[in-house]
Amino acid sequence: MKNTGLWIRTAIIIAVTIGGIYLVFGPRRTPVAADFSYQGIKDNLSQNINLGLDLKGGSHLVMKVNTDDYLKKLTENNAQAALNAALDAKLPVTTNQTTAENGNYSVTLNLSDPAQSQAVIDEVKKKVDFASWTESSTGSTISWSIPAAIQEVLKKQAVDQALKIVESRINAFGVKEPTLQRHGAESSGQILLQMPGVDDPERVKSLIGAESNLSLMKVVSPGNPAPVATYPSEEAARSSLGGTVPPNRKILPYNDRDEPTAANASATPDPNKPKQFVVVEYPAIVDGSELREASAISRTGSDRDFEIGFSLKPTGAQKFGDWTGKNINNYMAVVLNNEVKSAAFIKSQIFDSGQITGRFSKASAEDLALTLKSGALPAKIEYQEERTVGPSLGADSIRAGVEASLAGLVFIVIFMLFYYRGSGVNAVVALLLNMMLTLAALIMIKSTLTLPGIAGLILGIGMAVDSNVLIFERIREELTAGKSVASSIELGFDRAFITIIDTHVTTIIAAAILYMYGTGPIRGFAVTLVLGLLINLFSAVFVSRTIFMWLMERKTKMESLSI
Repeated sequence: MKNTGLWIRTAIIIAVTIGGIYLVFGPRRTPVAADFSYQGIKDNLSQNINLGLDLKGGSHLVMKVNTDDYLKKLTENNAQAALNAALDAKLPVTTNQTTAENGNYSVTLNLSDPAQSQAVIDEVKKKVDFASWTESSTGSTISWSIPAAIQEVLKKQAVDQALKIVESRINAFGVKEPTLQRHGAESSGQILLQMPGVDDPERVKSLIGAESNLSLMKVVSPGNPAPVATYPSEEAARSSLGGTVPPNRKILPYNDRDEPTAANASATPDPNKPKQFVVVEYPAIVDGSELREASAISRTGSDRDFEIGFSLKPTGAQKFGDWTGKNINNYMAVVLNNEVKSAAFIKSQIFDSGQITGRFSKASAEDLALTLKSGALPAKIEYQEERTVGPSLGADSIRAGVEASLAGLVFIVIFMLFYYRGSGVNAVVALLLNMMLTLAALIMIKSTLTLPGIAGLILGIGMAVDSNVLIFERIREELTAGKSVASSIELGFDRAFITIIDTHVTTIIAAAILYMYGTGPIRGFAVTLVLGLLINLFSAVFVSRTIFMWLMERKTKMESLSI
């Protein structure tokens, strides 16, 4: 075979071109008829390319994590844990106090015997993490407070944790290519969420902000009667404790769910249904942080009669197993968001699994299982800004982008054909191939195309043309210097290649910095620009040179070149 290397180059170009055509114009999930209108272009892009919020429309939410509430909750929990640690060790601690306002977060224990202060400190530190807190001891009081610098660290951790939890909930919900990141100053605690294609964000908002505080707690039942000890009012429950609720007890409402069941699909909630209350032991046996898995389970095969099954991590399972082994014939409450959902009678030792029973619908059971799996938010989320971007704006953006791309492409084609004549055809082929392969690359890596991304695509067209101009001008210089056509083409590509590499590498470095430090749309610009530049090394250098090689193969004694 004559010139095997040329055939290999040609085979590579054909294979890459066919692959690109298949990705861009190949079978879609939903077949559509050929339509080259603006709406048709938008529909085709929607089928094969993930469109961003500015092109597809959707919802834009700015949320704030209430970090002050997080620090307050942390302070209160540590205060109770410190008191319990001292009381369990039978040390002379009488009361605890918390301060959680105006940037001051502290825990204070009051002692009846100041001489035992060091013993209290040692015992508390075994069970409560006060390592980063400032400790002070004066007479009959011991205090721990959070320094300002540590407060900022804890707030940042709370926002980071909220970001991960929101991300897991959004991903599980099925929102395609969402943008989720910090928003505004780092100390603001704000999170930006953009959801392309979601035009009714209310269910997503309720899912994001849903509480999922699961606890397994011991029910305090005087005399262990056969039924669980319930009280008709909070006052009655308090009276059973002698009129005062001790620090290691809580009074919680005990409500059966009243969603419609399979047997009574038309049932409606009863607003006059009397509440019941139970007394539980605090702190919990295990909490939601020990949860490994949660799922919605149909009890009867109906969409209206579900429960939630859950399993615990090994550490939680061990604690749960130890507790249930010691508390056979006692009651255990499944507490969700400070409300007792069910009370189970412990007949034998249980280790790693349980159920939240109740008349859940399929949707509510799935949503609850999802929030439980993703974990509890460290603090409440407040919505500060909400916008819905309609698809009409996306159509206008695509229209403007397509018009700009076509106008630039037409102008460049005319210029290349006019200025470089026959060789301009070579540049036009390489340019069109660059555009198609860039779109194919976006589809292959499942990148999201935004309006700035279209701008990056247009800039890539300019860079592709610039590469051809550099090559053609070097070829022209060699021809003017009296070199043969074959030698001029060879030298023109070789000498221009170094310059092309330099310009591409510097631009790619700039785009990489934009990607690392930019927001979603800026990242979209950087991605399309980098893809266009990398593909340009193939189209403007490899493909263009191969076309010239075929030209020389056909005319071995070419004396002139239309350039």
